[in-house]
Amino acid sequence: MPAVIRVFDPAMCCSSGVCGPSVDPKLVRFAADLDWLAGQGAAVERFNLGQQPGAFAEDAAVKAVLETKGDAGLPLVKVNGEIKSSGVYPSRAELAGWAGVDLPAPSLFTEPVSELVAIGAAIGSGCEPCFRFHYDAARKLGVSRDDMLRAAMVAQTVRETPAKALRELIDRYLGGGGGEVTVAEAKSGSCCGSSTAERATAQKKSCC
Repeated sequence: MPAVIRVFDPAMCCSSGVCGPSVDPKLVRFAADLDWLAGQGAAVERFNLGQQPGAFAEDAAVKAVLETKGDAGLPLVKVNGEIKSSGVYPSRAELAGWAGVDLPAPSLFTEPVSELVAIGAAIGSGCEPCFRFHYDAARKLGVSRDDMLRAAMVAQTVRETPAKALRELIDRYLGGGGGEVTVAEAKSGSCCGSSTAERATAQKKSCC
């Protein structure tokens, strides 16, 4: 049977308190935790003292806490009719334990990992400003130079593999030909001309 979670909040401007120009991070986290718990099949209800005082008066246990502790006893969380916490917003782990719900495995995609991925993407796309930006961000997060180097080497390997395969394909199809083509001849009329003017002219005619 799904757990029934009832939360009795202190007087707030809205049902969750996640409103207005200055939002308490604890309320944002708790609202997200309740949404997650509801997604796991639990029945979740919230009552705001400022907007639903009747719910507080009708629950004998909640009324008794208010009479003894006042507003300091809120928020109050009941699970399947039993008071589990009073005066604090519990963590997701506590809510999950009370509701009999298993917590998911911690995500491997942390902020430092995200920056390592971004470093690899910057190298793969050949974006120098991107690399510098994400290098600085990773360094501020405490990512080691060794880890950044490993990410860079993997990215460089992935980037170079298609070029290596293409060189092998060219050798297989064109290797062992007759005359040799000079660099000047190869560049002539291509998008990789040696001068700026040549490159600009060639780019108008090519995909590069």
